Amino acid sequence: MQYRKLGRTGLMVSEIGLGAEWLERRTPEECRALIAHCEAQGINILDCWMSEPNVRSNIGAAIEGRREKWIIQGHIGSTWQDGQYVRSRKLPDVKAAFEDMLTRFRTDYLDLGMIHYVDEAEDWNAIASGEFLAYVQELKAQGRIRHIGMSTHNPEIALMAAESGVIDMMLFSVNPAFDMLPVNGDAEVYFGEDFSTAVDGISPERVALYQRCEQLGVGITVMKGYAGGRLFDAKRSPFGVALTPIQCLHYCLTRPAVASVMVGFSELSQIDEAVRYPDATPGEKDYASVLAGAPRHAYAGQCTYCGHCQPCPMNIDIAMVNKLYDLAVMQEEAPASLRDHYRLLKVGASACVGCRSCESRCPFGVPIAERMKHAAALLG
Repeated sequence: MQYRKLGRTGLMVSEIGLGAEWLERRTPEECRALIAHCEAQGINILDCWMSEPNVRSNIGAAIEGRREKWIIQGHIGSTWQDGQYVRSRKLPDVKAAFEDMLTRFRTDYLDLGMIHYVDEAEDWNAIASGEFLAYVQELKAQGRIRHIGMSTHNPEIALMAAESGVIDMMLFSVNPAFDMLPVNGDAEVYFGEDFSTAVDGISPERVALYQRCEQLGVGITVMKGYAGGRLFDAKRSPFGVALTPIQCLHYCLTRPAVASVMVGFSELSQIDEAVRYPDATPGEKDYASVLAGAPRHAYAGQCTYCGHCQPCPMNIDIAMVNKLYDLAVMQEEAPASLRDHYRLLKVGASACVGCRSCESRCPFGVPIAERMKHAAALLG
């Protein structure tokens, strides 16, 4: 397992995380076995948005005595009322659900306290200026949550939250299919099968979000990395081709600011498949060729930082240079932090000799040699 820093939280999280939603369908014994296997494979972060009491209790029993080995991403505003889940902003309900979560998890704090499921501007504005955020900040001041996060499917809301300075990280829905969808405040769009509104390539709002989060140090953990399994089925995939779990994971983990992908596991074999990711071959990780050759919605002309352009005869880390360049051109002047990061690269873009061998391998037709010249001028 490999670990990444989750933005400015400083937490080192496993690239593969446990999305606990499927545990609602499992017995206490099955939950214990799945969580123990995750831990044995090096997974150290879990997300629990569910308010259902039994699943919380089962998770708490499974991690009892090993709490320090887990980074818990728990949701504030996910409540259980009259036997069902209800997203709520009413403080009495929110507070009761938070206390219930800590009690059932058998802990006195959450590493990541997530403002739960904010997809509309009206909702975000009310939270940011009202008693809900004040309560969350009070929890942080008390040490009952260590960092403030938020979950959302809407890139515009995610960007607003990231730039507000209020949140330290976010849980965001990322996969190559969702990344083609324009901004929408209705999360049901993402859960359905209709991709008729999809654009070619990544929507500009999502590109801007990932880059801005990288700039601001707002780490991203990923939900819906497999698009609910639709990407594994050529008939249901918007591309008309099937991807593998390894390819989906690699896509997510090549987005700027992404630290970990929360994967829902219902079988031990699914854990084993996901944790193979660090040792998978370049061919197994290669989503780029699949998307470029897909009958629908290829990502023409866009650098997705897939690394398909490597190896460079001059040993330039082309994907990283492109990522830093894209971050730099978002501002009138490249910030010193980006220039410092660029200077730490073993080989800069100025070493490019224009052989264009990288371009012959790029699935998306990116003019890499030209971008290396611009990067060298801007960052060198």
